[in-house]
Order: sequence, then structure tokens, then C-alpha cells
Amino acid sequence: MTELSVLAERVAGLKDKPVLCVGDAMLDRFVYGAVERISPEAPIPVLRIEREAAMLGGAGNVVRNLVALGAIPTFVAVVGDDDAGREVGRLLGDHAGIDPCLVVEGKRQTTIKTRFFASSQQLLRADRETSMPLAAHSLKQVLDRARGLIAQSGCVVLSDYGKGVLCAPVPAELIAAAHAAGKPVVVDPKGNDYSRYRGATVLTPNRKELQEATGMNVDGDEAIVAACRHLIDSCGIGAVLATRSQDGMTLVTDDGQVHHLPAEAREVFDVSGAGDTVVATLAAALAAGGSLLDGARLANVAAGIVVAKVGTAVAYADEVVAALHHDELMLGETKVLGWDGAADVAEIWRRKGESVGFTNGCFDLLHPGHISLLTQARAACDRLVVGLNSDASVGRLKGPTRPVQSEAARATVLASLSMVDLVVIFGEDTPLQLIRHLRPDILVKGADYTVETVVGAADVMSWGGKVVLANLVQGQSTTNTIKKMNGA
Repeated sequence: MTELSVLAERVAGLKDKPVLCVGDAMLDRFVYGAVERISPEAPIPVLRIEREAAMLGGAGNVVRNLVALGAIPTFVAVVGDDDAGREVGRLLGDHAGIDPCLVVEGKRQTTIKTRFFASSQQLLRADRETSMPLAAHSLKQVLDRARGLIAQSGCVVLSDYGKGVLCAPVPAELIAAAHAAGKPVVVDPKGNDYSRYRGATVLTPNRKELQEATGMNVDGDEAIVAACRHLIDSCGIGAVLATRSQDGMTLVTDDGQVHHLPAEAREVFDVSGAGDTVVATLAAALAAGGSLLDGARLANVAAGIVVAKVGTAVAYADEVVAALHHDELMLGETKVLGWDGAADVAEIWRRKGESVGFTNGCFDLLHPGHISLLTQARAACDRLVVGLNSDASVGRLKGPTRPVQSEAARATVLASLSMVDLVVIFGEDTPLQLIRHLRPDILVKGADYTVETVVGAADVMSWGGKVVLANLVQGQSTTNTIKKMNGA
């Protein structure tokens, strides 16, 4: 078994591992639009707003990444008694895998980061925040709740964004409690005094943070290693995983080991939240009993995935496995994704100005009728996603002798076709829920339907999309092919 195959198996081991995350919750807002003119009031672009979205940010993005990897995070954080704080609570509630323990502090402003985009270009970021230390009653609640959850967690994450939740003495007390319980501690640090994280298992500064914390040169491998060793020796840290953008990552441990990991990203689209992905993946790996090195390798792969996405994105477990197998599998196999991974990819395409099409079927024994449908569907859009009925779904629709080929075999064959960009398997009798999840711009179905009878047509048209009816190749069907094979 190759090293990459071993790492791919490690990803499966992340499922259901409990991780406690304590840190600064934020609300990330994204405003998308188009710039068509310059303001007459000042030499600035006028953004015509087309849509808005909100996501969990800061430490909230760490827990989103933990859920995407299959782990079970418990989140202890502080929000204000305001609309943004309530929206953070609502967004946490939307993720069934997150156990939220939010402390509400009345005089606190929940941090909001609003990013304005024209197409894929970020124009401006506007922040509202409180950075003061916690009030005494809030600090006590955070410590009491977190200490009570450490024993049942596989790893503890301290996600410090400098907004006050991890003010003294919170880091020291939680690290001490974790040590007493035999739990590793991963810290995403902030500021220039890392001695307050003394005793942590591993710190994950980026290059800029490493320079600010040590005052040392961080250009080149040797300089990075020297700065990491300085932190380990002076602050009593077990290891440092320094993230270095296009130069990858460097892991330095207190027993003298050094590992340089090259960058995994094939295309950098947006670096927002990549550090959260690193922290989450490393913590999940440690919670699953993995080594620091294996955790760092998985984190490196996951970071390479999210920087190719839009906004504060996450890396899903199946995407990490596909990326690990990228050099070992056929290209087609990397096109088969789960629902959430496919939705992220579709959003990337849309942000690049590409239209996303969708068609679906059982595609049991591929025949000229299928090829004609897929060719017409691809001609109607820039990117084509194919929804594929699962084995159980095909059995319910076609009878107990079907499918002839397994869903894995059918997905591999579809993904090998040049006109297919993604394959997503669904287990329901119709693709309606998948269509609503992916929100395609174009929905394609055979001309034996009418627009009114196409499943999902009303939804697609409600968000401005269109329905295309493809011409059929007469006499072509899997059922007829099977009959001929059986001499009927």
C-alpha cells in the first residue's frame, strides 16, 4: 500500500471523532455584484448588488471544516446580544454535526466581516468587532463549559483571532486541563506573545505571524526552521506547523524533527479561511490517534483544496481522498464528488462566469441515446453535472434485476467522458433535492418530457435558470439492450 493510500485511509478514520473548539466566533458576509460604472461622487466603483450570503467565520469556520471532514465538534464561543450573534447561532443550528455552547455577552459586538465582490474580484472588506477581553462572568462561563467538555473530546482546538475569547487566563487553564486529561491541544495563535500558549501540542502560525512572534527572518527553509525552534524552546511548545502559502508547510517538533511539505494547490482562487482548514484537519487527525506528521500531510492537502474555492470554504472528506489519489487514479474518478463538494465546485464555476448545467439518469448500460443526451446537455452550458441514481434508487425504479452495473462502475464510466465535468450520486427516486442543493443554471432532460413535467424545472426557473429539452435517439434504451441480450 502506498503512502498516499495509507493517508486516504486515515481520512475515513476522522469520522465521528469528537473535537472541542474554543475561540472567537465571527459572521462572514459576502456581497456579490457587478461593476459597470464609476461613481460621480468619487473615483470609486459602483457595485450593483446581485446577491448576498453569510457563513460562519473565525473559529466558526474551524468547526465547519471539522463537520465537513466527518468529525463531531463542540464549539464554545462568545457572541453579542445582537442580530449578528443570533445569526451565528442560526448558522450553527443549520449544521447538525455541531454542538454549540454559545455564551452571550450583552455589551459585546459580534464580529462581522463583510466582503464585497465584483465577479471574482474582491473590492473591499468592512469589519465590525469588539476586541476587548471577556467580562468576568463571560470568562467564567467559557472556562466552566470548556473544562467540562475536555474529557469527552479527542482533541482541543484554541482558535485565537484576538477578539478577546482567548484572553488570559483562558489558554493556560484550558491547556492545563487538556494535559491532565491526556488530550492534545492545537492552537491557531494570534499576537506576538506565544508564551501564553505554553504546553500546547502544536501551534499553526502562518509566515507573517511567525515573523511577528519571533522578530526573526522567515525567508527560506533554514530561517523558518530556526524561527520555529525558537518558539519551541522559548515558549515550551511541543511542535510548530508553519504555513507558508505557495511554499507549503514546515513541521518542526521539540525532538528535532523537521518536515517540509510542498504546496498542494493546483489553482489559488481565494485564501480566505485556509488556516482554519489546516487547524481543523490537524485536530481531527490527532483526535483519531494519528501522528503530527500524518495530520500535517492531510492538512496540507485540505488547504490546497480550499484555496481553489470561493470565500471561507471547507474541504470535504471525499475531496481530500480524491486529492490524495489524484496522481494514482484516472482523471475521471476525481470527478465523482459528494453533494457538498459538488456544490462548492459549482459555485467556483459560477464565480468565474461559467454556466452550470445539470441532467440526470440511471445510465446503466451506456448507449448512443445517453451520449446524445450528454452531448446536447454539455452544448447548452459551460460545465455539466450529471446526477446519477444510486443502486438502491435504480432498483426501486427499474425492478430487482437492475442495475446491471454498480453505481461505482456507472459513475466511473460517466466521469471518463469529456463532456461530463462532475458526477454526483443521489439515493432518492427523483433528483429534486440534489437540484435544489446544486442550484444549476440550466436543467436538461429528454424531449419525451415537457417543461412542466421535468422534475426541478420550477425551482431552476425560480432562480433565473432555464430548462432545455434534448432531442431523443429513437429505439435506444438500456431496457431494449437487455432484452436483445436475453434474446427477447
